[in-house]
Amino acid sequence: MPGLLAALALVLCAAGVDRTAARAATPPPVAARPVVDHSAVQPSIVPRSTWLDAASTREQPPPRYDDRVVAVFVHHTDSPNGYDCADVPGIIRDLYAGQTGAKDWDDIGYNFLVDRCGTIYEGRAGGIDRPVTGAHAQGFNHRTAGIAAIGTFTAGTAVPTAMTDAIARLAAWKLGLAGADPRGTVRLVSSNSLSRYRSGTSAVFSTISGHNDGFMTSCPGAALSARLPEIRALAARYQSR
Repeated sequence: MPGLLAALALVLCAAGVDRTAARAATPPPVAARPVVDHSAVQPSIVPRSTWLDAASTREQPPPRYDDRVVAVFVHHTDSPNGYDCADVPGIIRDLYAGQTGAKDWDDIGYNFLVDRCGTIYEGRAGGIDRPVTGAHAQGFNHRTAGIAAIGTFTAGTAVPTAMTDAIARLAAWKLGLAGADPRGTVRLVSSNSLSRYRSGTSAVFSTISGHNDGFMTSCPGAALSARLPEIRALAARYQSR
């Protein structure tokens, strides 16, 4: 009987050692990587009410929304460059009248407009911090925001630094709401065969693209198109990337 108890004690001791060894062999848990916040500060944006008065407002349907904004298309308005920045509300009002009048659109197509002094204006209705579906990029209005530079920026035209900086700040903030990298790429699906891609076609774009990347147009002009790499890099810096 004493011998049996001794043998049992040895077995229990060995089992205890095995369990201890097993616990010791288990690797420690890997610490979770901290989540990096690449949001950007919202720039100052002049509200729509500044340029659109009650007398000019046309009846329109409620705004439409996507789930988020993952890309930005840059445009120019193809209008004169030598304007006084104090006159910009009237310029935008004229653009609105043309798009909702002769073109019979439901609202101004651009989500935002930027003047040569770097002032950013709210364009299309629906809320600046919401993913409003625009009417700025035939086939690729969904999940994108349209930013229009007020002026005409064909080859050889000077593009004001204040304007490109404002576009970069605006794009950094708007894309940051969805965690999108301004230097990256995004896959979008065409919704209209009048674009460069047939309806239903999936295409890859730079996260900040020119209008001509998705549609047969010279917009936003060769001079502004040449500044897009700089705008992408600057927007990434504003997101602390």
